[in-house]
Amino acid sequence: MIKEQWGALQDRLSSTIGENNYKTWIKPLEFHGIEDGEVAVFHVPTNFIGTYVSQNYGDLLLSHVASLNDQVRRLQFRVANAPRPDAGTPRAAAPTPAAQPQATNGAATDLLPSAPLDARFTFESFVVGKPNELAHAAAKRVAEGGQVTFNPLFLYGGVGLGKTHLMHAISWELRTRHPELNVLYLSAEQFMYRFVQALRERRMMDFKELFRSVDVLMVDDVQFIAGKDSTQEEFFHTFNALVDQNKQIVISADRAPDEIKDLENRIRSRLQSGLVVDLHPTDYELRLGILQSKVDSYRSQYPALEVDAGILEFLAHRISTNVRVLEGALTRLFAFASLVGQPITMELTQDCLADVLRASDRKISIEEIQRKVAEHYNIRLSDLIGPKRVRNFARPRQVAMYLCKQLTARSLPEIGRRFGGRDHTTVMHGVKRIEELRSQDSQIADDVELLRRALEA
Repeated sequence: MIKEQWGALQDRLSSTIGENNYKTWIKPLEFHGIEDGEVAVFHVPTNFIGTYVSQNYGDLLLSHVASLNDQVRRLQFRVANAPRPDAGTPRAAAPTPAAQPQATNGAATDLLPSAPLDARFTFESFVVGKPNELAHAAAKRVAEGGQVTFNPLFLYGGVGLGKTHLMHAISWELRTRHPELNVLYLSAEQFMYRFVQALRERRMMDFKELFRSVDVLMVDDVQFIAGKDSTQEEFFHTFNALVDQNKQIVISADRAPDEIKDLENRIRSRLQSGLVVDLHPTDYELRLGILQSKVDSYRSQYPALEVDAGILEFLAHRISTNVRVLEGALTRLFAFASLVGQPITMELTQDCLADVLRASDRKISIEEIQRKVAEHYNIRLSDLIGPKRVRNFARPRQVAMYLCKQLTARSLPEIGRRFGGRDHTTVMHGVKRIEELRSQDSQIADDVELLRRALEA
């Protein structure tokens, strides 16, 4: 293959992987030549780009190159002007050592954990709303680089609320703004696997050296190290070493540090020493915003597809617990409508997503909500649904009415009957009042979210 052929090959790759991915990952590559008769060598601006291309597009790129030169068996990525690796490099190495960020003092590069980042998970594609605005602001602050007042940043929340999205976004932003920084992102399981591998191969010094040489350490789903005593021990020492060097740490988990069972107290204390941020379950407005953003991204792919009014509002109301399920439902809906050549109507939506909608049906009863609210405010159930209008009972009653409206499919008149035979206008007033107070009174907002999470758990 010659350099002119590489230009034509780039055009084919662009049409295969999309223009944005092409501009980000393939365009920066510079074809250097064929070495040893079978190695296609590419120059890359940074080690990170070489690693990412090798992991995510290596097979595709190799097949295209081999179609022009059937002698090519593997690829190699080198930072321009970097020395050629020794000829004895194992042929099976992919990515090659030259594509990996270099460890200091001769530490073994195959111990370096490398978790590929999702190109979709950036700050630009993250939809911000009240439930996640603090987490987003904190993540953006860390992504700016430099010293921050909180270390570590600990993000926690349920499945599909955006923890991993923010973790990837921080890493992308740091690597764009500060390419000189060694940013390491991995899951807790990868950390544990590499630790066990180092123990087995008696290379603990290499392991310690690699993890203590990073500038920013990001560990996803840290709850998985709970109960793993040796891994927790090493994580604790790595954590301390980095904090002592003023290196930033970002951690995510599915629950708060004090709720992670079998986590050592000293690690729990360390994790709580920085900023701990909860990504709350999405509210209706945020879910609607996510759907609208997703539809905008589909416009180029499905330019002729029509979406009836009210479809997005319907989905935002019905699929309330998991953003991944919500986005997946919309993806399926667009693909199905495109295949059958029909506009997205309510009838088509209910047919296409029947299984998702059934699984998302709210099965919480009015009685269960009343019991939970009475327990939360420490009042008797008879006072909650009774005729007394004193504030100590009236406000919890309105909260319970609001949750009944949000979490059940019951009508306002039926909800009113369950609250001592009240009129539907009383329920409507109570719901509206809580909606207003949620934006004005942080205690009410916290109470409503806590009760919602307890009921949906």
